[in-house]
Amino acid sequence: MHPIASQQRWIDRARRVLPGGGFGNFDPGIVIREGRGAHVWDEDGREYIDYLIGSGPMLLGHGHPEVMEAILGQLPKGMTFFASNAAGIELAEAICEAVACAEQVRYVSSGGEADMYAIRLARAFTGRIKILKFEGGYHGMSAEAQMSLAPTRLANFPEAVPDSAGIPESVRAEMLIAPFNDVEFLQSLLAERGEEVAAIIVEPLQRIVPPEPGFLQALRDLADRYGVVLIFDEIVTGFRLAYGGAQEAYGVTPDLCTLGKIIGGGFPLAAIAGRADIMAHFDKAAVGADKWLMQLGTLSGNPVAAVAGLKTMEVLRRPGQYDRLTAIGARLMASASNALSARGIAHQVVGAPSLFEVVFTETRVRDYRAVLHADADRQSAFNRALRAGGLLKSPGKTYPCLALSEADLTATEAAYARAAERL
Repeated sequence: MHPIASQQRWIDRARRVLPGGGFGNFDPGIVIREGRGAHVWDEDGREYIDYLIGSGPMLLGHGHPEVMEAILGQLPKGMTFFASNAAGIELAEAICEAVACAEQVRYVSSGGEADMYAIRLARAFTGRIKILKFEGGYHGMSAEAQMSLAPTRLANFPEAVPDSAGIPESVRAEMLIAPFNDVEFLQSLLAERGEEVAAIIVEPLQRIVPPEPGFLQALRDLADRYGVVLIFDEIVTGFRLAYGGAQEAYGVTPDLCTLGKIIGGGFPLAAIAGRADIMAHFDKAAVGADKWLMQLGTLSGNPVAAVAGLKTMEVLRRPGQYDRLTAIGARLMASASNALSARGIAHQVVGAPSLFEVVFTETRVRDYRAVLHADADRQSAFNRALRAGGLLKSPGKTYPCLALSEADLTATEAAYARAAERL
């Protein structure tokens, strides 16, 4: 048992043993003690309405009773096996039924792993090397994904800019970077380099920036024209924008997608899903040793994560769940905008009702550079004011969840009003 300690004591302890004093994910100045429903408490007992929700996976809220029952039912049967288990097989069946591109599924433990393997899979399938990604798109922590993720030096497209130390120069040479929502640039780039490109990887909703009408279909058409594998990174959007994810919401089907967060119900679980002929490269007997993509993971398909994901998906299939999530998010978007507009503060609320953010700019937000050139100081001040007002959220995203009550929404509206007044 740990001794009772204030938050500051935990922060001091963390600084001694953790680089930067934290896990690298979020503000190390807050230590969460517990979460229930749509609320979390820090180690000093301060309560927050939670719009971070674990960076997205807790769509039903913390400690949903049916999910907890499923988890507690599995624990006495075993926590992990490094072998196939029925829950993992059943979850794969549910994913294939829900997701348009999914004919087969391969599990990993994190979204970053899923994106890394999806890129490698596209290279194995096509025999090509180059990967096209979009500036500002987040696809995990692999060397390829860390190209032009959040560059402050804005290079000319399609030059890649590494966002991390320790990446060989040779990786940058194999990446092509494009602006999100710019079909004309993509057409020109692929006309020149399309036969070299193994994959286009894209967040269908890039961070918070929606695709403009026709953009995703243009990607599908260009991928078909040049024999390129189209990968939708649906780690965030899968089972959030709709039960079938962005593929259902936008009506465009990729060749592969990556899934995470919600499919694990709060436990470490992610997946690559897609066409059987591409997924066959995970099967040595099907493609031979030269074309086989080796992939294994100690916790891949973990049964506790699988039962949590299965129950979460079952709840989400019930009538009215996505209508309610959309209504909650639309109300929050409107209340944030109204509070800021009433005080004459230039802003846009960007995204979808199930995932959005306030961006302090008068410029139309259609790509990474529009977000980069927004008023970052005002954004930080707004977020600090919201934290002081009892809301916990990411610096760049707001994640609504289904556990939010009328009282939570009313309190959030008041927090938006106070934060706008402080600005």
